[in-house]
Amino acid sequence: MKQPKITQFGNPVLRKQSQQVAVSRISSSEIQDLISAMQKLLLNKKLGIGLAAPQIGESLAIAAIELQATAIRDEIQELSLVIINPKITKVFGNKSQMWEGCISSGKGKAGLFAKVPRFKKIELEYLDENAVKHTNIFEGLSAHVIQHEVDHINGIIFVDKVKDSKTYMTYSEYRKMKKTL
Repeated sequence: MKQPKITQFGNPVLRKQSQQVAVSRISSSEIQDLISAMQKLLLNKKLGIGLAAPQIGESLAIAAIELQATAIRDEIQELSLVIINPKITKVFGNKSQMWEGCISSGKGKAGLFAKVPRFKKIELEYLDENAVKHTNIFEGLSAHVIQHEVDHINGIIFVDKVKDSKTYMTYSEYRKMKKTL
Protein backbone atom coordinates (compact mmCIF):
# COMPACT_ATOMS: atom_id res chain seq x y z
CA MET A 1 0.00 0.00 0.00
CA LYS A 2 1.36 3.42 -0.90
CA GLN A 3 1.76 6.11 1.74
CA PRO A 4 -1.78 7.16 2.72
CA LYS A 5 -2.81 10.81 2.85
CA ILE A 6 -4.46 12.32 5.91
CA THR A 7 -8.15 13.12 5.47
CA GLN A 8 -8.86 16.67 6.66
CA PHE A 9 -11.86 18.08 8.55
CA GLY A 10 -14.65 18.74 6.07
CA ASN A 11 -14.18 15.46 4.20
CA PRO A 12 -17.49 13.52 4.48
CA VAL A 13 -15.75 10.22 5.36
CA LEU A 14 -14.94 11.69 8.79
CA ARG A 15 -18.67 12.06 9.51
CA LYS A 16 -19.75 8.56 8.48
CA GLN A 17 -20.30 5.57 10.73
CA SER A 18 -17.47 3.22 9.76
CA GLN A 19 -18.12 -0.26 8.47
CA GLN A 20 -17.38 -3.16 10.83
CA VAL A 21 -14.65 -5.51 9.58
CA ALA A 22 -15.62 -9.18 9.21
CA VAL A 23 -13.37 -11.45 11.28
CA SER A 24 -12.56 -13.47 8.15
CA ARG A 25 -11.33 -10.31 6.41
CA ILE A 26 -8.86 -9.22 9.11
CA SER A 27 -6.10 -11.57 7.90
CA SER A 28 -6.48 -10.39 4.28
CA SER A 29 -3.53 -8.61 2.71
CA GLU A 30 -5.78 -5.58 2.15
CA ILE A 31 -6.52 -5.14 5.87
CA GLN A 32 -3.03 -6.11 7.03
CA ASP A 33 -1.48 -3.62 4.57
CA LEU A 34 -3.87 -0.92 5.80
CA ILE A 35 -2.92 -1.58 9.44
CA SER A 36 0.78 -1.57 8.59
CA ALA A 37 0.45 1.71 6.67
CA MET A 38 -1.41 3.31 9.60
CA GLN A 39 1.24 2.22 12.10
CA LYS A 40 4.09 3.39 9.87
CA LEU A 41 2.39 6.73 9.34
CA LEU A 42 2.14 7.28 13.10
CA LEU A 43 5.67 6.11 13.87
CA ASN A 44 7.62 7.49 10.92
CA LYS A 45 5.87 10.79 10.40
CA LYS A 46 5.33 11.43 14.12
CA LEU A 47 1.98 12.99 13.24
CA GLY A 48 0.09 11.91 16.31
CA ILE A 49 -0.58 9.15 18.79
CA GLY A 50 -3.67 7.62 17.24
CA LEU A 51 -5.07 7.17 13.78
CA ALA A 52 -8.45 5.79 12.72
CA ALA A 53 -8.97 4.40 9.23
CA PRO A 54 -11.41 7.22 8.27
CA GLN A 55 -8.51 9.64 8.78
CA ILE A 56 -6.85 8.13 5.72
CA GLY A 57 -10.09 7.91 3.76
CA GLU A 58 -11.09 4.34 4.66
CA SER A 59 -14.51 4.00 6.28
CA LEU A 60 -13.54 0.93 8.32
CA ALA A 61 -13.71 0.35 12.09
CA ILE A 62 -9.94 0.15 12.58
CA ALA A 63 -7.59 2.35 14.61
CA ALA A 64 -3.90 2.23 15.47
CA ILE A 65 -2.50 3.74 18.66
CA GLU A 66 1.19 4.45 19.23
CA LEU A 67 1.78 6.15 22.57
CA GLN A 68 5.44 6.91 23.05
CA ALA A 69 7.24 9.08 25.57
CA THR A 70 8.32 12.48 24.21
CA ALA A 71 9.64 15.73 25.67
CA ILE A 72 6.02 16.84 26.19
CA ARG A 73 4.71 13.41 27.26
CA ASP A 74 7.67 12.03 29.21
CA GLU A 75 5.75 10.25 31.98
CA ILE A 76 3.32 8.08 30.06
CA GLN A 77 2.85 4.38 29.82
CA GLU A 78 3.80 3.46 26.26
CA LEU A 79 1.23 1.58 24.22
CA SER A 80 1.21 0.07 20.73
CA LEU A 81 -2.25 -1.20 19.90
CA VAL A 82 -4.51 -1.99 16.95
CA ILE A 83 -8.23 -1.97 17.65
CA ILE A 84 -10.74 -3.38 15.17
CA ASN A 85 -14.50 -3.05 15.67
CA PRO A 86 -13.92 -1.39 19.06
CA LYS A 87 -16.77 -0.90 21.48
CA ILE A 88 -16.54 0.93 24.79
CA THR A 89 -18.51 -1.36 27.10
CA LYS A 90 -18.07 0.46 30.40
CA VAL A 91 -16.94 3.84 31.67
CA PHE A 92 -15.75 4.62 35.18
CA GLY A 93 -16.05 7.80 37.25
CA ASN A 94 -16.49 11.30 35.93
CA LYS A 95 -15.07 12.90 32.83
CA SER A 96 -12.03 15.14 33.06
CA GLN A 97 -10.73 17.59 30.50
CA MET A 98 -7.45 16.99 28.74
CA TRP A 99 -5.80 18.77 25.84
CA GLU A 100 -6.54 17.07 22.58
CA GLY A 101 -5.61 17.59 18.96
CA CYS A 102 -6.26 15.78 15.73
CA ILE A 103 -4.04 15.23 12.74
CA SER A 104 -7.12 15.73 10.55
CA SER A 105 -7.65 19.27 11.91
CA GLY A 106 -4.89 20.92 9.88
CA LYS A 107 -1.33 20.50 8.74
CA GLY A 108 1.69 21.20 10.89
CA LYS A 109 1.57 24.15 13.22
CA ALA A 110 -1.93 25.11 12.00
CA GLY A 111 -3.56 22.02 13.58
CA LEU A 112 -6.17 22.61 16.29
CA PHE A 113 -6.02 21.79 19.99
CA ALA A 114 -8.65 22.23 22.70
CA LYS A 115 -9.68 20.74 26.02
CA VAL A 116 -12.03 17.78 25.67
CA PRO A 117 -13.86 16.02 28.51
CA ARG A 118 -13.40 12.26 28.44
CA PHE A 119 -13.60 9.42 30.92
CA LYS A 120 -10.35 8.66 32.74
CA LYS A 121 -11.01 4.92 32.70
CA ILE A 122 -12.86 2.74 30.20
CA GLU A 123 -13.45 -0.89 29.36
CA LEU A 124 -12.95 -1.68 25.67
CA GLU A 125 -13.97 -4.72 23.69
CA TYR A 126 -12.12 -5.11 20.37
CA LEU A 127 -10.37 -7.41 17.96
CA ASP A 128 -6.62 -7.10 17.43
CA GLU A 129 -4.75 -7.38 14.11
CA ASN A 130 -4.80 -11.19 14.46
CA ALA A 131 -8.61 -11.25 14.92
CA VAL A 132 -8.23 -12.16 18.60
CA LYS A 133 -11.00 -10.73 20.78
CA HIS A 134 -10.00 -8.72 23.86
CA THR A 135 -11.76 -6.94 26.68
CA ASN A 136 -9.35 -4.64 28.52
CA ILE A 137 -9.44 -1.70 30.91
CA PHE A 138 -7.55 1.43 29.88
CA GLU A 139 -6.80 4.48 32.01
CA GLY A 140 -5.36 7.96 31.66
CA LEU A 141 -3.98 9.05 28.31
CA SER A 142 -4.56 5.59 26.80
CA ALA A 143 -8.28 5.80 27.64
CA HIS A 144 -8.42 9.35 26.31
CA VAL A 145 -6.82 8.44 22.96
CA ILE A 146 -8.98 5.33 22.55
CA GLN A 147 -12.15 7.39 23.08
CA HIS A 148 -10.94 9.87 20.44
CA GLU A 149 -10.30 7.09 17.90
CA VAL A 150 -13.58 5.28 18.65
CA ASP A 151 -15.32 8.61 18.03
CA HIS A 152 -13.63 8.83 14.60
CA ILE A 153 -14.93 5.35 13.79
CA ASN A 154 -18.41 6.59 14.76
CA GLY A 155 -18.23 9.76 12.64
CA ILE A 156 -17.54 12.11 15.55
CA ILE A 157 -14.61 14.55 15.61
CA PHE A 158 -13.10 16.06 18.73
CA VAL A 159 -14.43 19.56 18.07
CA ASP A 160 -17.93 18.12 18.59
CA LYS A 161 -17.02 17.37 22.22
CA VAL A 162 -15.28 20.63 23.21
CA LYS A 163 -17.23 22.30 26.03
CA ASP A 164 -15.20 25.51 26.36
CA SER A 165 -14.52 27.14 22.99
CA LYS A 166 -12.01 29.48 24.68
CA THR A 167 -9.58 26.55 24.91
CA TYR A 168 -9.09 26.32 21.12
CA MET A 169 -5.55 27.03 19.94
CA THR A 170 -3.20 26.11 17.14
CA TYR A 171 -0.48 23.50 17.52
CA SER A 172 2.24 26.16 17.69
CA GLU A 173 0.44 27.95 20.56
CA TYR A 174 -0.16 24.61 22.29
CA ARG A 175 3.59 23.86 22.15
CA LYS A 176 4.39 27.30 23.63
CA MET A 177 1.88 26.72 26.43
CA LYS A 178 3.26 23.25 27.23
CA LYS A 179 6.80 24.64 27.47
CA THR A 180 5.71 27.18 30.09
CA LEU A 181 3.86 24.66 32.30
